[in-house]
Amino acid sequence: MPPTLASLVNHSALKLTVRAGEDHLDVPVRWAHVSELADPVPYMEGGELLLITALKLDAEDREAMRRYVRRLVGAGVVGLGFAVGVNYDETPEPLVEACAQEGLPLLEVPRRTPFLAISKAVSAAIAADQYRAVTAGFAAQRELTKQALGAGPEGVLGALAAQVDGWAALYDASGAVVAAAPEWAGRRAARLTAEVERLRERPAPASCVVGGPDHEDRVELHSLGTGRRPRAALAVGTAAALGTAERYAVHSAIALLTLTTERSRSLHAAEQRVGTAVLRMLLAGEPDHARAVAGDLYGALLDAPFRMIVAESASGPAGDHLGELAETVESAAARAGEAVLVVPEGERLVVLAADEGAAVAACTAYTAARETERARPERARPEQGRADEDGLVVGLSAPTGPTAASAAYKQAEQALSVARRRGRVFVEHEQLAAGSVLPLLADDAVKAFADGLLRALHEHDATGRGDLVASLRAWLSRHGQWDAAAADLGVHRHTLRYRMRRVEEILGRSLDDPDVRMELWLALKATAAD
Repeated sequence: MPPTLASLVNHSALKLTVRAGEDHLDVPVRWAHVSELADPVPYMEGGELLLITALKLDAEDREAMRRYVRRLVGAGVVGLGFAVGVNYDETPEPLVEACAQEGLPLLEVPRRTPFLAISKAVSAAIAADQYRAVTAGFAAQRELTKQALGAGPEGVLGALAAQVDGWAALYDASGAVVAAAPEWAGRRAARLTAEVERLRERPAPASCVVGGPDHEDRVELHSLGTGRRPRAALAVGTAAALGTAERYAVHSAIALLTLTTERSRSLHAAEQRVGTAVLRMLLAGEPDHARAVAGDLYGALLDAPFRMIVAESASGPAGDHLGELAETVESAAARAGEAVLVVPEGERLVVLAADEGAAVAACTAYTAARETERARPERARPEQGRADEDGLVVGLSAPTGPTAASAAYKQAEQALSVARRRGRVFVEHEQLAAGSVLPLLADDAVKAFADGLLRALHEHDATGRGDLVASLRAWLSRHGQWDAAAADLGVHRHTLRYRMRRVEEILGRSLDDPDVRMELWLALKATAAD
């Protein structure tokens, strides 16, 4: 503890007497300062015990003393020491009254106690407190290091919580709580996700304080990692501001957890290289070799149905979306205890994750959030059929196994291509198979082909010489059944036969060819919405 006025009053060698402000003696003293200036305030920093003999003060003037004491209190002076037997045989009553009125402790200093003795006592107490803080800090550092080597991050958090008499929590790259001490602190830490997200947007190292007198506790948040983007965060919750010893403990924990994070990052890079090799073998149709290389690292992933995710993002600021997506799926898989294979390929990210697992669910949730963000009214909406220039597009394959990995990769690419054309963030291949092909006809190239194919028929109809387009649509919709199609049109079947011959003559194509019928039907569908 730093020295207080009470500790100086209780110092047997100083013989100080309290004349006013008895209720404020527990205030810490930052320094003892001697000044006989009539106005020493410009030279005060706050927290001082001011020592005076009233050499240049009229200590008998009540109004002058009230002004003097009021200015000292405003400057943060915590106590006033008045030496008797020098200029005044007794402490002047106006000074006593002024200190009592302002609540400023007034200590009477006997003649035999030099101011130097008080200064030395304060200095010695401050030095002793600093030594205790440094010693406690080194002890905390040793304990935290021991826990880091033996129990890992969880041990560090437990030791840190004990050192600060509070709680501590560790967040992963996605902002989720991965460990907390004591155990109950996990619920408190989870409520700070928004603050952690804001901290992650700032360049590392970064820190902030959350809460205060009006909250249940005071929480410090610190980013962890040496890269531009923090890979983790530490929260430390206490009832009051940290002291020197506690601050040493927090800084030690930050260093140890950063080392752990960076070591994990190196291991992650090595695992990623193995994952890249496994993926290439799967895509090359060598599942047995892929299993051998995967070993215990990814072997479990290849033993169950998995999904292939392919994501792309434009270069520039949006390139961060791929990193965020990778962190999201990896964090979700780690929390669920499942394996996930993540392979960055330039502006593309390939993920192999367990079907119906946490990683796939996290990818779906992340892309849904991106879709919502893109759809906000204040944002410019992309044109139909075109993705955002700086956006993220993700394709998800159907469930598959190692022997069909190449087919799953193509499915994910197809879904991604559809997502890009439709201006979507996420498309699942199974949705395409279960839906209709008609939405795909919205592509500008398809519409241009349809317009060109049917233009001659539309020009013929525009002259009023027949209704070839409507007749063709009715005939195709009835699969070439003359009577049914003629009934739909309200004409004789011979009239419909004549019109279909005219269609063949104008287009120069035979309606007996199934490919021609298919192209004409799709062209009619593509232009139907115009």
